[in-house]
Amino acid sequence: MRATRPRPLRPRQEHKVSKGLVIREAHFPGRAAIDAYGNGGFRFADMSHRGSLLMLPSGIYGWEVSEAAGVTVESLKRVLEEAEGIEFLLIGMGDALQPIPAPVKQALKDAGIGSDPMSTGAAVRTYNVMLAEERAVAAALIAV
Repeated sequence: MRATRPRPLRPRQEHKVSKGLVIREAHFPGRAAIDAYGNGGFRFADMSHRGSLLMLPSGIYGWEVSEAAGVTVESLKRVLEEAEGIEFLLIGMGDALQPIPAPVKQALKDAGIGSDPMSTGAAVRTYNVMLAEERAVAAALIAV
């Protein structure tokens, strides 16, 4: 019997967590309007996502926040990293309007990003209008 050399591992661009589950960096590279929301998720670009979303100039990302209390400077780190391309951040706080926590408001202001809290439905509608106007808008949307 002849000994065989092990094959070198090739780097993968996607990470397989378990059989059939693939985690990607972004759901959608670039910008897209939201076609629908509700039932705990969103539809956009002929795709759907269950859970909250960050809509940024670089792409659409899943967001771990599920309630207004989860809107923190840390949870918006990706937004702050892309501050150069964002003039305004819409924060969809779920079913009801909640104020943006003071430390978050200040971090956004320091990064040169205007912000406005609103219900997720209002944030989706406003985001779509501002996106159609080709404005430098981003959105952090808590799923309802």
